[in-house]
Amino acid sequence: MSWSKSFTAAALGLAALLGATGASQAEVKEIRLSKGYGILYLPLIVMEDQKLMEKQAEKAGLGPFKVNWQMLDGGNIINDAMMAGSLDIAGTGAPGFITLWAKAKGIPAVEVVGVSGLSSTSLWMNTNNPEIKSLKDFKPSDKIALPGIKTSLSAVMLQMMAAQEFGKENYAKLDPMTVGLPHPEALAALTSGKTEITAHFTSPPFSYIELKDSKVRRVANSADVLGRMTMDVVFAPKRFVDANPKVVQAFLDALDEACTLIANDKAAAAEIYARTAKVKTTKEDVLEMLQDKDTWFSATPEGVLKIAEFMHGVGSIKVKPASWQDMFVTQLRDRKGS
Repeated sequence: MSWSKSFTAAALGLAALLGATGASQAEVKEIRLSKGYGILYLPLIVMEDQKLMEKQAEKAGLGPFKVNWQMLDGGNIINDAMMAGSLDIAGTGAPGFITLWAKAKGIPAVEVVGVSGLSSTSLWMNTNNPEIKSLKDFKPSDKIALPGIKTSLSAVMLQMMAAQEFGKENYAKLDPMTVGLPHPEALAALTSGKTEITAHFTSPPFSYIELKDSKVRRVANSADVLGRMTMDVVFAPKRFVDANPKVVQAFLDALDEACTLIANDKAAAAEIYARTAKVKTTKEDVLEMLQDKDTWFSATPEGVLKIAEFMHGVGSIKVKPASWQDMFVTQLRDRKGS
């Protein structure tokens, strides 16, 4: 079932699950969180490994606190899970969140809100086709792998890059070539050279691992084209946020702690990622990725309004936020975001 078709049914499911939650009741003692595969999810990976959410929840007086982690990849999949009521807080690409925020805006049962920023890095367009030297060289026969067609981080960043390359009216020029695949599967397809996949638009560590293959080359870098902006964010149902302010603050404190750990001890963060990653990579390789000037981690959103304005301008969303604060929790209002 498509996301749009399942929206109403999922809304009813979420309303039922959240209906008993009220501000007058005690806050939850258990939370369901999701993360993804790549380096962009490193703060959440550190949070899980170091049990920072449990630590901050206890510090906030929330008592024994249980955290259940899920691995989900792709904006469409994450949005469906959130609408089905099987997630409380999720890390996702900024475009996937913005899509759901705009779609659910003003519908109390399913309205969502950004809890925090999360991370940014450069997305690389890697290819195994020797004829491709730039975005202009892609032909209809080429297939570009990315997680979540049209709404995932990679999909919307590719549209923004296409708008720069071919003109705003041609922002969707490369969309017909895209194929939805989780990053690990796309990496395997690209490096094997035995599938229809001729390119992969991806984040570290997958982008770095692919370039170790002599058949694969990088032909575009998102940071060179689009500049600095938060690419992954964290969001939640607004009703959950309103009913659990202490839990939300504990999450923000845990995330800030994780980002500080990464900034102050990249080697330790690299070890955590390498040890827990679903793809085989070394601590030294991850440390190289973390030292990239285009890779950074912060709970403060940066450039998210720019992404939303692009999506509204091309008709991907119907509701335009008045400011970046319009999309995020009040706990972030005093931060210098954008």
